[in-house]
Amino acid sequence: MEFFNFIDLYKNKKLPNKILLSGEKGIGKSTLAYHIINCILSFDEDHSYDEKSFKIDPENKSYKLILNKSNPNFISIDVNEDKKNIDINQIRNLVLTLNKSSFNTKPRLVLIDNIELLNINSVNALLKILEEPNDNIYFILINNHNKILPTLRSRCLNYNLHLKSEESFDIASKIFGENVKDLIHDQMINNYNTPGSILNLLYFANTNNVDLIKINLEDFIKKIIDEKKYKKDQFVNQLLYSLIELYFRQKVSIKNIKLLKIQNYFLKKINNTKVFNLDDETLLMEFEERVLNG
Repeated sequence: MEFFNFIDLYKNKKLPNKILLSGEKGIGKSTLAYHIINCILSFDEDHSYDEKSFKIDPENKSYKLILNKSNPNFISIDVNEDKKNIDINQIRNLVLTLNKSSFNTKPRLVLIDNIELLNINSVNALLKILEEPNDNIYFILINNHNKILPTLRSRCLNYNLHLKSEESFDIASKIFGENVKDLIHDQMINNYNTPGSILNLLYFANTNNVDLIKINLEDFIKKIIDEKKYKKDQFVNQLLYSLIELYFRQKVSIKNIKLLKIQNYFLKKINNTKVFNLDDETLLMEFEERVLNG
């Protein structure tokens, strides 16, 4: 198991100080990272990490400080809710923090999620500190199987994480407390094959009173667009685009040249919208008018 590999390396003082966890979004990379971090920080504390049961004790001091965002030995960076990229100022603040003296002798751990959303300036700023990190600092970078700059990848030890589809559904069912396959429409269920993506879909549906068994794919897309739930919500935004891509996969055939051209047109616009931070609303209104209502 990957967890034990990391912990054994740390105990033997051989843990790499730059680790890249790669895998599909929602597979559990961040969860693994937080378990590693708690295990390391809680070694000499009361209520330390339970290595036999793979559990974080909620009474652990380091865990509580992380929850309160006040742990001096842990720094977390991710995309801000109102942004589509990790801003260079976030990396600059990280550099300033790491250049300050440590509060104690414990290691400092830096977790950067969605590393593929670093822009070129942010990457360059990060590379400088990755090349010559201060002593007793460990970086855990998380990549969702998206392209990142070779200069960034080459500086890290890369671990690729995988789960079989059935394993993902089993994990999601245990966490949710029900058989999740009984809760999602057949049109959508095969589009979700990681525990995180399955659970996020179910939590979104519960929060917004959506019956995923009764609603079909087209009506689900319409609901999200019409109610503008994708605005300023990165998860819903990603969910909607994945549903649109799924819609085309189910509808398009080689024989239907017209729809094939429409698919290529919208998939290109979706990609440009993601890459260049273009306006979502204009694209989605056009998709609804030309495709769903056409």
